[in-house]
Amino acid sequence: MKLWMLTSVTGVILVLCIVELLRRRKLKEKYAFLWVITGLVIIPLGFFPTVLDSVARAVGVASGVSLILFLSVAFLFIVCLQLSWEVGHLEEEGRTLSEEVALLRVDVQELRGQLADQERLAPTTAGADRGNLK
Repeated sequence: MKLWMLTSVTGVILVLCIVELLRRRKLKEKYAFLWVITGLVIIPLGFFPTVLDSVARAVGVASGVSLILFLSVAFLFIVCLQLSWEVGHLEEEGRTLSEEVALLRVDVQELRGQLADQERLAPTTAGADRGNLK
């Protein structure tokens, strides 16, 4: 199989997989946009490989393959950086929620203790009041 055909088929499969994941709601739109754009860039590069070589020469890179390798590493670095930021944000949010749940548990325990105290005192007080009425 020729490289241009493999590249184009890979781009088409990538776009179709992203669309299917979106349709099944397995991938959020904010992530899918980047991957669909990537797939749409890959498809024409497969059909017009000379364009990539021309762009590589204009940028000062020896070959189109080297340019793709560099851009792929840069792209994956940016994706990893963004996902690391998301993980940090989610960790902070999880810690905040855990602290709030702990505070709510303390409040619930205090309220249960107060309610139990009132129930223990209520029959005694009610019985004493009845005794005074006789």
